[in-house]
Amino acid sequence: MIEYTGERVIPDKMKPRNGLLLEHLARYHFSYLYTKGRVLDFACGSGYGTHMLAKANKAHVSEIIGIDIDHDTVQYAKKTFYHPLVAYKQEDAVDPDLPDRLGLFDTIVSFETIEHVENELQFLRNIDRMLKPGGILILSTPFGQGRGKPCGSPFHVHQLTKEEFKDLFHMYRNVEFFGQRGVLIEPLEDGRDTYLPIGIAVCKK
Repeated sequence: MIEYTGERVIPDKMKPRNGLLLEHLARYHFSYLYTKGRVLDFACGSGYGTHMLAKANKAHVSEIIGIDIDHDTVQYAKKTFYHPLVAYKQEDAVDPDLPDRLGLFDTIVSFETIEHVENELQFLRNIDRMLKPGGILILSTPFGQGRGKPCGSPFHVHQLTKEEFKDLFHMYRNVEFFGQRGVLIEPLEDGRDTYLPIGIAVCKK
């Protein structure tokens, strides 16, 4: 049994109006429009969001792989959020052999993952190797003081500034940036990183 730590989203153990839960649900709802083909959900956690994507886009999705590094969390996802289009796997997001095991994807979603990753470069390389040409990446992270600086969360390596976040995606053909506060998601404009403290990038390879 997995435990609610205040960081991992487990809908059964949270009140319906919990702010963290509502933020995460909003990001998955936001991604519906972009999700198609073979889909990878990085750090899928308890599996609720992976299941949402499968149910909402079953006419446009051929398969969804949800990966998480924690064994108990993956087992919980398999038991609690089963869907015939979904497979949950225990994997390390920065394992350089991950692309060889999982193959190519039309859509990759990575919500609130990169701030937990020490080897950021390998993580981004894995995404690039697994995303098909013309594929879509949707990646979100909270803004903070920047690389190597304290961020106030014991679960995060650091939190990127808005500028550092935008610099992650130069290799993509087209990138749109959005910001989020609560359930509100809107285009991210200069000077609004404090008003919209979470960044979302939608990238076309």
